[in-house]
Amino acid sequence: MPYIEANLRSLLNPPLEQIEAILSASESDFEGILNYIISRLANHHLEKQGLRYANINRIIGAIECSKHEIYRRLAAGYEDVKAAENGDVFTL
Repeated sequence: MPYIEANLRSLLNPPLEQIEAILSASESDFEGILNYIISRLANHHLEKQGLRYANINRIIGAIECSKHEIYRRLAAGYEDVKAAENGDVFTL
């Protein structure tokens, strides 16, 4: 879950705000920039903890859970609205 303690947020927010400014200036490169950031953080973790299956699995697990949280909090509600507006495909 992305719900970290306030003291960690206060440390992470300033550099993240710098990254957000870069993204705002280069919106067309969003996917590449996001992939680069994730890859750099994954690489850093593996350099510190070692190239082991457990560490790779830990990274992939965090990415997968992040994906699920984004879907749960944002996409699911959006899809419900669109299904109500346009008609549902599921009839069961």
